[in-house]
Order: sequence, then C-alpha cells, then structure tokens
Amino acid sequence: MPVSKPLLDAASLRILDLLQQNAEMSISDLAEATGLSASPCWRRVNDLKESGVIKGTVALVDAPSLGLAVNVFVQVSLKQQDRQSLDVFNAAIRTKPEIVECYLMTGEADYMLRVVVEDLTKFQALVVDFLTLIPGVANIRSSFALSQIKYTTALPTGHIKGKAAQ
Repeated sequence: MPVSKPLLDAASLRILDLLQQNAEMSISDLAEATGLSASPCWRRVNDLKESGVIKGTVALVDAPSLGLAVNVFVQVSLKQQDRQSLDVFNAAIRTKPEIVECYLMTGEADYMLRVVVEDLTKFQALVVDFLTLIPGVANIRSSFALSQIKYTTALPTGHIKGKAAQ
C-alpha cells in the first residue's frame, strides 16, 4: 500500500525550513517566526516527526576539526548487477563509518561513495584492505575533493510552497 504524503501547508513548510537551519530552535521562537502560537506550533512539529517528514535531529560536526581532512568520491562498478551482488556490496558498505554516503547509480559506475578519512594512507587501506575484497567488485575509481564549495543538509521546499494549502 502506498504511503500517503502529509499535507504540508505554508506554516509547516516554514517550520521545516527553520528547523533545517537550526534544529535547536525553541518552540517559542519557531512559533514567533511562523505566526503561530506555541501549542499549535508544537503540534505541527510533533506531527512532522510522527509522519516521518522529520526523520531525526543530529549535530553537524566539522570534519577538519576531527582531523578528517580527505574527502573522496569513489565510483565502484560490480562484475554483475544481480540482487545477490548488490546485497553483498550494500551490506559490506554499511559496516564502514568512513563511508558516509553511498548511492546506487545509473551510468558508468554502479555505486558512488563519499569517503571521509584522515589522510591518504587511511584511504589506501580502505581501498586495498576493504573495497577490493568485497566479492563482485570489478572497478574502483576515485576523485579527491580539493575544496568544498557548498555543503548543506537542508532539503529544498520551494517546489511545495506553490502547492501548499494557504
């Protein structure tokens, strides 16, 4: 059965935009910024959490502050793309915290990984001692990020605002 999408009106979208910028914002500040009183604002936040629109709240940590200076995008191709090969690869990738993102892709590579590590030696170890040992891996290509131009975890909501119940 398809999951129904919650109706997001202008106030709920404003709450989402504000919380994506600062998840520690108080209910009273959210209410003031959205023109709601505190109780309806709290109910909306709670509804957004219960419906799964808000999946969780996290602290965004500065990677260089933790000595994680190397950011690498890794394309991985498998020998074959059957369900078993995909499942084996997916399960292996989930075990490594330094692989912070992983996407099944279309195009030349089957997967795109984002890896964050301390240095090139750690990255080499990840490739040689882990990625190359995953059954079914055929090809690995890496691109090193020189600098970060834009980074955000905030998802756009503008495409919904025109459709929101006013």
